[in-house]
Amino acid sequence: MRLYLQTLTRDIRIAMRNLSSIMNPLLFFVISISLFPLAISPEAKVLMQIAAGIIWVASMLAVLLSLNTLFHNDFDNGVLEQMSTSHHSLSLLIMAKISAHWLLTGVPIILISPLLGMLLFLDNASIKMLMLTLLLATPSLSLIGAVGASLVVSIKNSGILLSLLILPLYIPILIFASSAVSQASAGIQVDSQLYFLAAILVMSLMLTPFISAAALKINLE
Repeated sequence: MRLYLQTLTRDIRIAMRNLSSIMNPLLFFVISISLFPLAISPEAKVLMQIAAGIIWVASMLAVLLSLNTLFHNDFDNGVLEQMSTSHHSLSLLIMAKISAHWLLTGVPIILISPLLGMLLFLDNASIKMLMLTLLLATPSLSLIGAVGASLVVSIKNSGILLSLLILPLYIPILIFASSAVSQASAGIQVDSQLYFLAAILVMSLMLTPFISAAALKINLE
């Protein structure tokens, strides 16, 4: 736990020195959602029907934008090589880095989402469900994204390749999360969607740190 907290604190401090790496995904998230009422329709009924999909697609893309910085800097500086050759668990160190990524990207998205939900005329029940789905699923986005980031860490300008690898894996999360918000606004039970999101989160926690560690070792060799 001490090693985990040290790595987590280190990554947060490094990110705070380069605020653009934190602010750019959040600005993209806010601006892209704000443009939809101008591009589609300012009518409340229309925006309510598509609000869940808009917010979730924007959040996925915002997380994807920030994944390039997850391992690249440490790979270029040789820090990842030192981590892999140390006697400490590489998967634990990767889990700390993923946690820092979620705290810097996922948590701000969760906190901003109620304001953007109000912008798109979501009711209180839908906003609460939106925050709950984001709380369950944004860690999965970071965990699954770490696998893709570890596979392309040695490739420069790998943004497009990373998107091709990760976006298909995000589709189940998008389907269940947006469906939960839409059905909550209609007063329909959404327990099944939440169970699926929780199952994806548990599976991601169990598997992705070890898969990422294996991929990083292959790239370092």
